[in-house]
Amino acid sequence: MLEYEFERIAAGAEGYSLFGGVGFEMEAAREVILRRAAEGWRYAGWLPARQRASGHVEEMDLVFERGHADE
Repeated sequence: MLEYEFERIAAGAEGYSLFGGVGFEMEAAREVILRRAAEGWRYAGWLPARQRASGHVEEMDLVFERGHADE
């Protein structure tokens, strides 16, 4: 059986382009994923946690999984 944990991070918006919309910097996500991997967690995906009506994600939950300690 797998156990899951979620870690919320902000998706930092930066810049604006008439053709490309708002850009997002995801350096925080990389740092969290690398830290969790060192702790034995596997990155499993992400879920939008807070989103604007325009569709821009402001916060997301990174999902991590690992085998349950009892196994």
